[in-house]
Amino acid sequence: MSVLVLKPAPDFKATAVMPNSTFQQISLSDYRGKHVLLFFYPLDFTFVCPTEIIAFSEAVTEFEKLGVQILACSVDSEFTHLAWINTPRNQGGLGGIKYPIISDIKREIAQSYDVLCDDGMAVRGIFLINKEGIVMHQTVNAPPIGRNVEEELRTIKALFHFEKYGEVCPANWQEGKSGINVTKSRDFFEKEYK
Repeated sequence: MSVLVLKPAPDFKATAVMPNSTFQQISLSDYRGKHVLLFFYPLDFTFVCPTEIIAFSEAVTEFEKLGVQILACSVDSEFTHLAWINTPRNQGGLGGIKYPIISDIKREIAQSYDVLCDDGMAVRGIFLINKEGIVMHQTVNAPPIGRNVEEELRTIKALFHFEKYGEVCPANWQEGKSGINVTKSRDFFEKEYK
């Protein structure tokens, strides 16, 4: 897997199913000036995938308050996405989603983000892209391992803390806690490790 952190996020143009269940051509550059959380998942109508997609959809208001646009992407067609969205949650469907789901049927987006497997599915890659289009966070999970929405929110808040105060965020940093002023790091270590 390639490391994209601190590099420009690969742009793309593709069809997405929008929250109102319409099809629309979107590109990553449409969201320039806004933070984007782009995540890949293996396939529609599978097992872990709906739990993640629903969890992100249920937390979309929290992401929007932070000014972050969520985009999901898989190698399925937009028609399969729409069928899955229209399937009730108690039957393994999504039952409506509050952010775009991108169709990468040609597998070009997954390949450009280096999350495409030899079997043609994407692994669970997630990328936090800043307002300038630079990847600031990247994680990749194997298909059986679902992601944690709260950890993604914490990571975004850590990035924002750094952007606002110039302080780096130590292990287990939470919103409201101090970061480390790199010019006065000794102050942090003396206080933290008495």
